[in-house]
Amino acid sequence: MSDTKARTAEQIEADIAATRLRLASTVDELVDRANPKNVALRQVEQAKSQVFDEHGQLRTQKIVAVAGAVAGVVGVLLVIRRLVGRR
Repeated sequence: MSDTKARTAEQIEADIAATRLRLASTVDELVDRANPKNVALRQVEQAKSQVFDEHGQLRTQKIVAVAGAVAGVVGVLLVIRRLVGRR
């Protein structure tokens, strides 16, 4: 703040009070965002948005893709287990 005019003590005190209010608001918001219950709720909502679209319908393409990936991983693990078991 490079004001060319000198500020009065009242103006400085008002600026400090406004800054203090902004800081308190920011801290309150950070505490709310970091609350474990709120973090868990956001994670649940994010997971739901991966499975359901904005109309509440299942995203079948994503579910099929995930199921296919899981089946592929299980298949690879079974093949590895069978190959290792032959030795």
